Amino acid sequence: MGQMDFLDLEAVLSNFHQAAHDALKEFSCLAGASCKMIDYSENSTYLVEDGQGKKYILRISRPSYHKKEEIEAEIAWLNSLHEQSPIDVSLPIRADDGDYVHAHKLNDIIYYSTLFTFLEGNAPDENNEEDLIQQFETLGTITAMFHKHTIEQHEYYKDFKRMTWDYDTIVGNSPKWARWQDGLGMTPSRLALYEEASLIIKKKLEAFGKSKTRFGLIHSDLRLANLLICGDEIKVIDFDDCGFGWFLYDLATSVSFIEHMPYLDDLIASWLKGYSKIRTLTDEEIEMIPTFILMRRLQLISWIGSRDNETTRLLGENYTVQSDALVNAYLEKSRVL
Repeated sequence: MGQMDFLDLEAVLSNFHQAAHDALKEFSCLAGASCKMIDYSENSTYLVEDGQGKKYILRISRPSYHKKEEIEAEIAWLNSLHEQSPIDVSLPIRADDGDYVHAHKLNDIIYYSTLFTFLEGNAPDENNEEDLIQQFETLGTITAMFHKHTIEQHEYYKDFKRMTWDYDTIVGNSPKWARWQDGLGMTPSRLALYEEASLIIKKKLEAFGKSKTRFGLIHSDLRLANLLICGDEIKVIDFDDCGFGWFLYDLATSVSFIEHMPYLDDLIASWLKGYSKIRTLTDEEIEMIPTFILMRRLQLISWIGSRDNETTRLLGENYTVQSDALVNAYLEKSRVL
């Protein structure tokens, strides 16, 4: 997720469609292939099918969010994960010229395209509580594999050109997306309440620190829409927001948009059970989970308030209103401590 700043949706999609059409020309094996947009939120994603029934995913990245070298760093991580871990990810595919990423200039705007392998599966169902809780155990294990790999490859990854997800860039003075203070449904009293929580989050994160066993290269958007369930297996897609952040932020992103659901504690317990099979978390780290979840919630309030797409229209101001209970509970516990 990230920011788009265009005049109207029709013009935006027209450029994306043209960039997709141009991108297919980079692959001689896709001559005559069909190309259908299947998702538009920040990037535009297309299902590509060749004449032999083989499927691919084509991503046209939103302009001005990543430089080419940053997308190439994402691709390097995907290839490294594929080679050195059992995690099933969608892999980038080289074009005829050997490159993974291509630039397409339309109306003085640069669009980057990348072709990926197609993975079978469906997103988890947030309304199926029993299955979701079970799936979160597997997700916890997968996430721990990500983090173990990141720690082991720390020297290799530390110089990657990727964004940093910390307090300042998530909810602080330099947010990558937008200010939560400008979210929908903000009132003076709500602003004051949320600001109090935000300052506590900042203080706790400063004390928590950024050691390499807590902070490193992460997926940073493991929400349900970026997971594919296929039998007992979970596959991970959409590494567009991968960057350097706290490992526990990955857990917070996993419960995006469902932080207020009554089964949240069960999801976290299941995730921790799966995670502990690969990595051990300290009591201090476990105690920080509510802080990361609330920080992510504030970030999503900023995203909803600054975007116009199907998801943001569905969630709207009600997502902010539902956050009041979470903020109050967090403050109450923090004041006691």
